[in-house]
Formats: sequence, structure tokens, C-alpha cells
Amino acid sequence: MVDYHAAGQPASYQYGGNGPGIGDYMAQEDDWDRDLLLDPAWEKQQRKTFTAWCNSHLRKAGTQIENIDEDFRDGLKLMLLLEVISGERLPKPERGKMRVHKINNVNKALDFIASKGVKLVSIGAEEIVDGNAKMTLGMIWTIILRFAIQDISVEETSAKEGLLLWCQRKTAPYKNVNVQNFHISWKDGLAFNALIHRHRPELIEYDKLRKDDPVTNLNNAFEVAEKYLDIPKMLDAEDIVGTLRPDEKAIMTYVSCFYHAFSGAQKAETAANRICKVLAVNQENEHLMEDYEKLASDLLEWIQRTIPWLENRVPQKTMQGMQQKLEDFRDYRRVHKPPKVQEKCQLEINFNTLQTKLRLSNRPAFMPSEGKMVSDINNGWQHLEQAEKGFEEWLLNEMRRLERLEHLGQKFRQKASIHESWTEGKEAMLKQKDYETATLSDIKALIRKHEAFESDLAAHQDRVEQIAAIAQELNELDYYDSPSVNARCQKICDQWDTLGSLTHTRREALEKTEKQLETIDQLHLEYAKRAAPFNNWMESAMEDLQDMFIVHTIEEIEGLIAAHDQFKSTLPDADKEREAILGIQSEAQKIADYNNIKLSGNNPYTSVTPQIINSKWERVQQLVPKRDHALQDEQSKQQSNEHLRRQFASQANIVGPWIQTKMEEIGRISIEMNGTLEDQLNHLKQYEQSIVDYKPNIDVLEQQHQLIQEALIFDNKHTNYTMEHIRVGWEQLLTTIARTINEVENQILTRDAKGISQEQMQEFRASFNHFDKDHGGSLGPEEFKACLISLGYDVENDRQGDAEFNRIMSVVDPNNSGVVTFQAFIDFMSRETTDTDTADQVIASFKVLAGDKNYITAEELRRELPPDQAEYCIARMAPYQGPDAIPGALDYKSFSTALYGESDL
Repeated sequence: MVDYHAAGQPASYQYGGNGPGIGDYMAQEDDWDRDLLLDPAWEKQQRKTFTAWCNSHLRKAGTQIENIDEDFRDGLKLMLLLEVISGERLPKPERGKMRVHKINNVNKALDFIASKGVKLVSIGAEEIVDGNAKMTLGMIWTIILRFAIQDISVEETSAKEGLLLWCQRKTAPYKNVNVQNFHISWKDGLAFNALIHRHRPELIEYDKLRKDDPVTNLNNAFEVAEKYLDIPKMLDAEDIVGTLRPDEKAIMTYVSCFYHAFSGAQKAETAANRICKVLAVNQENEHLMEDYEKLASDLLEWIQRTIPWLENRVPQKTMQGMQQKLEDFRDYRRVHKPPKVQEKCQLEINFNTLQTKLRLSNRPAFMPSEGKMVSDINNGWQHLEQAEKGFEEWLLNEMRRLERLEHLGQKFRQKASIHESWTEGKEAMLKQKDYETATLSDIKALIRKHEAFESDLAAHQDRVEQIAAIAQELNELDYYDSPSVNARCQKICDQWDTLGSLTHTRREALEKTEKQLETIDQLHLEYAKRAAPFNNWMESAMEDLQDMFIVHTIEEIEGLIAAHDQFKSTLPDADKEREAILGIQSEAQKIADYNNIKLSGNNPYTSVTPQIINSKWERVQQLVPKRDHALQDEQSKQQSNEHLRRQFASQANIVGPWIQTKMEEIGRISIEMNGTLEDQLNHLKQYEQSIVDYKPNIDVLEQQHQLIQEALIFDNKHTNYTMEHIRVGWEQLLTTIARTINEVENQILTRDAKGISQEQMQEFRASFNHFDKDHGGSLGPEEFKACLISLGYDVENDRQGDAEFNRIMSVVDPNNSGVVTFQAFIDFMSRETTDTDTADQVIASFKVLAGDKNYITAEELRRELPPDQAEYCIARMAPYQGPDAIPGALDYKSFSTALYGESDL
């Protein structure tokens, strides 16, 4: 409700609403910024614009105003204006001419404005009735905002922002137009022309407009708008161009008329945008559906094309053929299937995405074509996986079968070849008639030979049975070359039957003459039985005598020599056996000669002739002395190596313990440290010289080690010391004695620099050694804490004691190594127990030399200090700058503080 004040007082209204929009804009504008109306140019623009705007609506009621200050004073046209722009009826106005009637009419108009959620600040009816131009313009601007601008909304913005965004979007495609506000962005007139051209391009020739001719541009836009768009001319071009910053409210009012004039086009555009948005969603969904259908069709087609290939289980006859199938299957797994797995995954993703989009856009769910559902694809894929698994299992089983067949085929061919090689010539041999003209010895030999052949034939029976069994298995496993195998197997079996028959026939023939010449036959048989093992013994002996040997110790070569001597001791018995064997052969020959029997050749029971036996025996006799010589040479070599081992071991067993003893002695000396530090230093240097004097022994050992390496000797049982152990020990010994000497020298430097007495140094050493339980030359944190407590330091296990101990540890162990060396311990104790020169003490000393002056001269320094130290001070002292300075005065105070790091020199 309107807040009426007491009678006779003007009613005051405040503009602003609870919601967004014009209330927010007015808050930003600080109640329409009435102070700016004091600018005559802006007031002129507002008068002209607001008047034209009011008339554009009043003419609908058949009237208009001439003077905005005067024509609204009685409230009648004001109420009429509100009825026209709102489309609502206001209370009946009062027709009287008195002031009170005018005030009541204006109040009715203001009440109506307030009923629309508008608060007018400091605008009362009396001011309007009195013709207050500033208040009248403010009231009209409020009406314009409420009824012409407030309802403008673009993308959920409102009022001024919405109108500005609408202008920016409409003029965005036009060159030289950049709408950022409602004042200077409109001065050149191009923005007005762009708005008209965007909606009515036939009314404006935009390309002919020039940015440097704003008056022409503005007049063109205003005239076209008035003539074709029913927008009255609210401003003159000169008013805008002639003002540095055109009035924002005037421009906004003018532009709002363009907005409302094109609102129909805007609504159409919004509707078109909505339709486009809906169609875009549908098009996108249809595209996804088409993609799904195509991808599903392609994938199902591939599955249907691949499954028959996987279900094709026609076996190959060869391993190469199956390996090619395996390679094709691997290629399918590596190359062809992975992209399809991705396609299947993408298909499911696209399907789920499509269904989600359809659901979010209130569209019915997508139903793929028959047979192309995700479940159909999954079923097809499952069938594919099953076929793939079955194909792989079949492939592996088939390869195992072919591998077995290939193995059996090779085995058959190998055994058949061996058998055929063995049977070659056997039929011809069995068909011979040699026994018809043979002597007794020949008959006996033929009988024995035939018996041997029968044994051999019986032994080959198993091979023939194996060949037949393999052929049978190859037939059962459907071997591709079964006809060839069967033919070969049949030939072998037929030949085997023939050999059996011929063998039986020949045996019967031989048995008829079996009783002839048995003595010779027995002798030949005895010869064969004894010659064969003797021949083997000679071959083994020759092999052993020529065998290469590698030994590394004297024991090994002595073992070989003993074995050789044992072998030589068997030679006389072997020679007797040789003579006995040869005697058998000789005896057989004598019997043949005595009985006038013609022997048909060599011994039928063996191929080892007396010539072979004699030849091999002669070879054994030649190899024995060569073996003797080789073993003796190796024995000499091993004796020499043993001498080198013992020589090195003898020296190493002396040097090694000597180094260890010296290391222990140095450790003991470093702990005990008796006498003065100078005595200890002299003693350690003498000890070091004694160690250096021992170096020739190391050199001798190196020479011996070199001889051992050249002889390729890799082990030495006479010592546990290697040259590497000796070298490392020697280097550690030299390092340890040098480090110990350096520690004593540092202790002397510390003692001299800090003024520590010999008794204090010994006390420090005694305390340190007492707590150095492992005699390692350093203290752990707990050992060091115990040492400090024994020396009177308060580092007990409480907060204060722990803090003090941590402080001390940071001094003695700055690198956090976890141990405290004796030198660090001495440095700490020297700092704790001795006086140290300070910068103040040095300054006091210089002041004495300077005769109590605040400066010192170079002459005084050269007189009081040694030359080198005097020149050192002169070169580094800065000139004295005090009020009592004289030429050549030097500042000894800054020099002294710089010595102790308290300032830069």
C-alpha cells in the first residue's frame, strides 16, 4: 500500500521490488541518479525522449503532451498514460481545478504504480503538481522501467542486463559495432542501424554506412524506425553526437522501443531455437540409433562370418598345414578380434548413452531392430567364444595327433630302413651252395655262422613286430601316407617269411656235413673267444695311453704315474696271453697242414686276425714310453708349481700375521697414548717408518705372486692368504697409521690453540677410552652421554637434559653420523674449558697499541707488530671515518669485528 502522510504533506514513494529485475537495476542506479539531471544536455535528451515515448502511447487514446513538466500536473493524462500502457482501469479521476483535486489524481496514479511492486523514492504528488521537472522525469523513467524494460529477459537475465545482452547478440555479426553500454556505444548510429538491418534487412543498406558520419547514420535509423516500424523519433542526431556521453536512460528508452517492435521476431526466433534444439536432440539420437544399427549389423555379420570359420574342423594331413591354421588362429586373436572387442564395448556404451539421452529428453526408449539387441549380440559373442574355445582345443588336439603321427612315421621309416639295410644280401647268402665243396673247417664255420645268423634273425623278430605295430597304429590314426607305409610293411613281412624259410632249409643242408673237421673248428672257436677280449683290451690300452690329461697338483700327477706303472706291470701277462692266442691259430694251421686240409680263409668266428693283434700290440709298445715321457714332464711342472706355492705361502704366512699384528698394535697405541703428545707423535712416526721399511717384503711377495699367475696356479692349500688380502691389509695399515698420526697432530694443534695442558689432554683421553667399550676409536650417543655425565654435565633423561644433550650432539656430530670421534670430543672439551679471544678483546688490544685513540695509523702498526702481520692489517683495515679522524687513520674496530665474522671486512 502507498504510505500517505498527514494531510497537506506530500506522499513519498520508494521504488524497488522484492524480486529481481528493475528493483535491482534501480539499486545500482542509486534511485535513477537524479543528480545527473542537472546536466542540461542530459535533461534535454531525457525530456525529448520521455515526451516522445509518452506520446507514442497517449496517441492511442487520441491525445498527447507538449510539455512534460506542465501536462502531467493535473494527473489526468498521467492516469490515462498508465491505463494505456497497463491495459487496466484506474479509479475515476477528479475533474476539479483546485490543487487538492490535482494532488488526489496524481496520488491515484502513484498508488497504481506502487500496486505494481514499485517504490518511488522522494517522489511526491505535490512535486509533480508543482511542475518539478527533475521529479517528473524521474517518475516517467520509473514508469518506463516498469512497463517497457522490466519484462525484458534474455537467458534468465533481466532489465538492463537482458536488454544489453539482446542488443549485443543482435549486433554481433556487424562490423564496427561493439555494444558494451547504453551511452557511447550508440553515438555513431551504427548500432541502431544494425538492429533494424538484423530484423528488416530490406530497410537499411548497412554496407553503405560509414563510422565517421554518425549524424547521417543516426538520422537514417531514426527516420526508418519512424516510417516503417512506428517508433517515433525520440532524439535528434545532433543531441547524441554533440554530447560527450549520451544520456543512458534516453538511449535505453529508445532501444526498448526497438526491442518491443521486434519482440514478435524475437518470439519467433525463440520458438525456432526451441524447435531447432528439439530437432537437434532428435537428430543426434537418430544418428546414435543409426550408428548402433550399423555397428551392430557389422559386428553380427563379422560374428556370423567368423563362427563357421572357427567351426571348420577339417584336419590337415601335415604338421605344416596345422601350424598354418594355428598361425591363422593366432592372427585372429592378435589382429582381428581385439578391434571387435572394442566395437562390442563401444556398442554397449553407445546403447547405454542413447537410452540415457532418450530418458533425459522424455523420449521413448530405443528398441533396436529384431536380432540386433545387446542381448542378441552378447548371445552371438558367447557363441563366438564357445566356437573359439572349441576350435583352439581341437587345434591343439589335432596338432598333438599330427605330432604323434609324425613321430610314428619317422620311427617307422627309421626302423624300416635299419631292417632293410640288415636284410640286404641275406637272401642271396642263404641261397648259396658253398657247403657242397667246403672243407670240414668251412662246414663248421658255416654252421656256426648260420647259428649266429639264426640268433641275429631271432633278435630282429622284435624289430619286425615293432614295424608292424607302428604301421597298424598309423592306420588307426589315419596317417596321410598310410598306403606307402602299408606297402612297405607288407614287403618287409613277406621278405621276413622268405628269410625264415631259407634259414631253415640252409640249416638242414649244413647239418649233413656237421661232423667234419671238428678239431680245426674248435681251435678257431677258441681263438675267437680269446682274441676278441684281448683285442678290446689293446684298444682300451691305446686309448688310455693317448688320453689327454690336465692336473693341478703334485698328488694328481703322482696318481696318474702310479696308475701307469700298474698298467706296465700287466704287460708281461698280456704278452703271454697274446702268444697263447697266436699259438691257437698256429695249432689250427698245423692240424690243417698235417691233414692236407685247405683252409678257406680267415677265422669264421672273428675278424680279428693275428696280423691285427700283432699290429695293435706293437702300437701299445710304442705308446708306453711316450706316456712315460709325458707324465715325467708333467711331474716336473707340478713339482715346480708346488715349489712356487710353498714359496709364496711361506712368505704370505709371515707377512699376513705381521700386518694383522701391526694393525692391532696401532689400535692399542691409539687407545693408550702414553706420554706427551709430542712423544706419542714421535713414537708413531718411528712406528710408521718401521712399517714403511717392511715394504720390500711386500714387493717380494708381489714377485712371487706374479710367477704363480704366469704358471696358471689358481689355488694354494699351504696358506689362507691371497695377494689381494695382503694388498688390502697393507693399504689399510698405511692408512691407519697415517690417520692416527694425523689425529695426534690435530690434538697438538688443538692443545696449542686452546691452551690445554698435558694433564687435561690425558684426562680427556682417559675419559674417552673408559667409555669406548669396543675400542673402536669413537663413542656412540649413549656412550657419549655417559661420558658427559661423568664429567659433570647435566644431560640426564629429562626434557631439559635431553635438549642440552641434543645441542651438544649437534656440535660434536654436525653430519649426524651417529658417532663422536676423539678429535670432535677434544674440540668440544677445549671450547668448554678454555678462554677464547673475542672481538672486544682484540679491539681493546688495538686501542692499547693506538694510545687509547679510536683509530690507529700504519706507522703505529709497523712499529708494534711483526712486518707481515702489520702489512696484513694495513691492507685490510678501512679508513677511519670518525669526527677525530686524521689523514691515514685506520678503523681497527670494524677490522676486529670482521675477524670474528660479526661484520663484512
